[in-house]
Amino acid sequence: MDIPASPIHVPGFSRPNLRGGTVDTAQLRGRVLLIDFWDYTCVNCLRTLPYVEAWSRKYRAQGLSVIGIHTPEFSFARDPQLVADAAGRFDLSYPIVLDNDYQLWQAFANRCWPAKYLVNGQGYIRVRHWGEGGYEEMERAIRELLLELSPARAEALPTELVRLSASPVRDGAACLPCTRELYLGYQRGQVVNAEDLQLNTTIVYQRPTEQPLDTVALEGEWHATPEFLGHVGGEPASILLHYQAAEVNIVLAPLAETPATVQLLIDGKPLPAGSWGEDVRERNGAPIVSVDLPRMYRLLRHEEMEEHLLELRTSSPGLAGFAFTFGACG
Repeated sequence: MDIPASPIHVPGFSRPNLRGGTVDTAQLRGRVLLIDFWDYTCVNCLRTLPYVEAWSRKYRAQGLSVIGIHTPEFSFARDPQLVADAAGRFDLSYPIVLDNDYQLWQAFANRCWPAKYLVNGQGYIRVRHWGEGGYEEMERAIRELLLELSPARAEALPTELVRLSASPVRDGAACLPCTRELYLGYQRGQVVNAEDLQLNTTIVYQRPTEQPLDTVALEGEWHATPEFLGHVGGEPASILLHYQAAEVNIVLAPLAETPATVQLLIDGKPLPAGSWGEDVRERNGAPIVSVDLPRMYRLLRHEEMEEHLLELRTSSPGLAGFAFTFGACG
């Protein structure tokens, strides 16, 4: 693999490690660095993290240092404890620094989550990759830069590349067009049965008689903030999603001290067990999601891409919905 030389030097930084100590790029000179921008609510990031962790464990002793830079998409994700808890759930062992002020994001001129920057031992960015995929190419690049540090490492490098058969998106997967990410807050969201979301105003919405594909509608009482739609009353209310995808996820948060409960219906009927996402449970014969933390919740997974009307119904006194994300890879 031929990796062209680059005149771009990695922006140096020294920041606290989420697990203690300090991450200082100056002290890591002479090692290959893999810098990963991520957010713990981002489904695309979550799909790549197993590869990043596997590379860290596999090549750490050979001269690779992985640094996770957590830049939050939503304000709640600035909480260090929430990020630390997420890193524990995902079994991440490498150092993580917080970028709540977006200074590192701007220093790298970064544009998206996830984003990976591979840096050679002299501190120059040699590979940049935005988004998912490219796992084999990135690992081969890691190996090449390690060999640039010391050709004698050739015999010590593991011969097999990382293969994660359980990964939802693999190199070579067939990914079809599906519903794109849909935000729910006033700043970026749209609701089809309202002429306009009204900031910091509680409105009772009526279910539309028809709902176009790739849209969100509301029923019941909802309150619009810049980042999320909130339900604060005790009366039933619903978020209605007309989607085309194989996978549906949503970022939710509780707004009260007790977890919020969301019931899932598809085309007016309870979501069938064969399509339940990882966060769906059975309660009193109904598929529900218990929202106890601000995070991404996996709602459903079909065998292939399908079109449906999904209803998230709640009577809980405090629930916030931030954004839907989707997948359609076979």
